[in-house]
Amino acid sequence: MSRADLDDPAQQPAEQRLLAHLNELARPRHSTWDPLGLMSVRAYIHEQLAALGPVEEHRFQVGREAGTNLILKLPGQRLDLDPLLIGAHYDGPLHSIGADDNATGVATLLELARRWSVTPPRRPVWLVAFDQEEWGMLGSRALATELRQAGQKLRLMVSLEMLGFTSATQDYPLPAMRRIYGDVGDFIAVVGNAGAALTLPKLAGPMGKHVTTKVLPVPNGGRTIPDVRLSDHSPFWDAGYDAVMVTDTSFMRNPHYHQMSDTIDTLDLPFLAAVTEGLDAALSRL
Repeated sequence: MSRADLDDPAQQPAEQRLLAHLNELARPRHSTWDPLGLMSVRAYIHEQLAALGPVEEHRFQVGREAGTNLILKLPGQRLDLDPLLIGAHYDGPLHSIGADDNATGVATLLELARRWSVTPPRRPVWLVAFDQEEWGMLGSRALATELRQAGQKLRLMVSLEMLGFTSATQDYPLPAMRRIYGDVGDFIAVVGNAGAALTLPKLAGPMGKHVTTKVLPVPNGGRTIPDVRLSDHSPFWDAGYDAVMVTDTSFMRNPHYHQMSDTIDTLDLPFLAAVTEGLDAALSRL
């Protein structure tokens, strides 16, 4: 590889590109605690997406809280197919660097956008950077509501929520799940509502060739297991869409959740790169 190749992001290894994004995204970024950090991260995401196509700024307000979702729509090979919506929240928790939560999800979103702008997936994809997830999924709730009211069809909504942490231990919302899923936090989980249940194997197969993938179908919009609702997929469940959350299981594995210790050096970058490869393989063919 030449020096010119090293300077060209497209020629760099995926892990290196993801790390470059993480270095820009993993910083305090909260609408009240660090609004300047949030503005800086929003500007970075906008710049990265705008290099690939027109970016829609979807502004919303809920009471006193306002925010901006950023949306890039890429054409697929089959324009007649219903689009995929792939989202990741870019706001961070209070008093946290937010490397895993959720700079990893946004870094993967940006990497998928870059790839799919060059090699279109089978169907159109909408890539959405959600704002105000940490205040109750406000950005995703606003968008899901508007799409449902407009009668917009989606093949699937995919929430990328914390993708880069592995651990020698693993907890679960229900103790019985340990017998099924094991004691080691070395897998990526795909959690889907009843409508997405038949899609879960279609995702797990291609993803599993790159990273250990375990699926969890949940009935009734996950209301019997509230922990599985804590990301931007749940407003889409509530709006009647098929949706999944892709996650390293968050606080069930990561002790740095919502702490200042949630930093890049705690992440498993090869694992994050493998998750990204798996998502590309699965979603581009769905």
